[in-house]
Amino acid sequence: FPPEPNGYPHIGHAKAAVINAEYAKMYGGGCILRMDDTNPEAERLEYYAAINVGLEWLGLEFSRKKNTSDDMREILSRGRALVESGGAYVCTCKKEDISKGRRAMKACACSARDAADHGERWEKMHSSYRPGTAIVRFRGDMASQNTVMRDPALFRIIDARHPLLGAEHRVWPSYDFAVAVEDSLDGVTHAFRSKEYELRAELYSSLLGAMKMREPRMDVFSRLDFEGMPVSKRELRPLIEGGAVSWYDDPRLPTLEGMRRRGVVPQAIRKFVLSLGFTKADTTAPFGALEAINRAEIDASCPRLHMVLGAREAQVSGLPDTVELQNHPSGALGKRTVRPRGGILLAAADADGAAELWLIGLGNVALERDGAGLRGRYVDGDMSSGNARVQWVARDGAVALTVAVPGPLMVNGRYDEKSLREEAGMVEAAWAALPEGQAVQLVRYGYCRKDSAAQAVRTHG
Repeated sequence: FPPEPNGYPHIGHAKAAVINAEYAKMYGGGCILRMDDTNPEAERLEYYAAINVGLEWLGLEFSRKKNTSDDMREILSRGRALVESGGAYVCTCKKEDISKGRRAMKACACSARDAADHGERWEKMHSSYRPGTAIVRFRGDMASQNTVMRDPALFRIIDARHPLLGAEHRVWPSYDFAVAVEDSLDGVTHAFRSKEYELRAELYSSLLGAMKMREPRMDVFSRLDFEGMPVSKRELRPLIEGGAVSWYDDPRLPTLEGMRRRGVVPQAIRKFVLSLGFTKADTTAPFGALEAINRAEIDASCPRLHMVLGAREAQVSGLPDTVELQNHPSGALGKRTVRPRGGILLAAADADGAAELWLIGLGNVALERDGAGLRGRYVDGDMSSGNARVQWVARDGAVALTVAVPGPLMVNGRYDEKSLREEAGMVEAAWAALPEGQAVQLVRYGYCRKDSAAQAVRTHG
């Protein structure tokens, strides 16, 4: 699995990593995590760390971890040998002329120079040529219907400092060259790539053949997108840098950090990826498909608590001093003691206009207006009354809670400024004892993740 450390990992990385890891596990093999770090202009140490943290959170294990940059001297040696053998050449044509020649299927004058000349030019790429003035191109087939094969670039000059190697190198391989060499050197037997790499498989094979290196088997799988959620870094980065989205852990994003903060658990992501199968058909999945799997994963360990929105206080006579409420319908998570006699809080939508309600765990209560407030009396515990069943919160110890409710970030391809809203409520005192990160079901509201002492993120219904 060769991610580039140029951004935070997202659901697309998760799909690729899970497929690689599960395939290796299925056949008793090993899976290599290799950071494809050969573009020093785009890579940062924080991205190496973020990818490692994200994959560890997913619970994936790798038989080996390495960086492509670990082998830069070997990669450069292979590149030089390919140039000296005539399998590649140094091109100093202008970028626009190269593009024009590839479209016209016409080789440039540089390709006709002899190998000794290209050897000298290779050395100049490391010393005197400026960035953008020279590249190494593979001697492919300019007449090929596969445009990838029309003498593609294999090396370019980048003077930026590398996060691990500093200024040690200024000539860097393209992904096509580096991944082919590394797969062969690392002993990879099966190389899985996303579907956009499919046309590049011919170049992969041709490069390894030209260098007389062992060729792994190549397979491709489809990309994964969610409806209303941008996955590619090209779409995510402008939203972050422009301030539309606070950071990569925003719960509206399909990043691993965003989904973790939202309350999606790693085992749900793994099961979701496997449910899609190994297919080449592009997949744009509704987020609800992942939600359904996540709900099944967290429900059994998810305590129930009461929260009310737009709280209305009511003094109700005849209530017991204490009442025990089940933490889960199964009874497996025990009970909590609640003290309703000091007054209760009801959701505005339930209390306004209601004459009688069934309070979950208490019974039927008759309500009436008392000036600006509410008062009531306990009626009975008859569950067949037909009254609306509603949650309630004991006033004593109640915690003010703000819930962040994420919606689709993009609507019709455009950023929706209202895609993240907040709702204010009051939650039971038991909330305070829950650890941060705990999943909880707020009765008649939805599953949430405790983000902090006074904030939650709604995971799903």
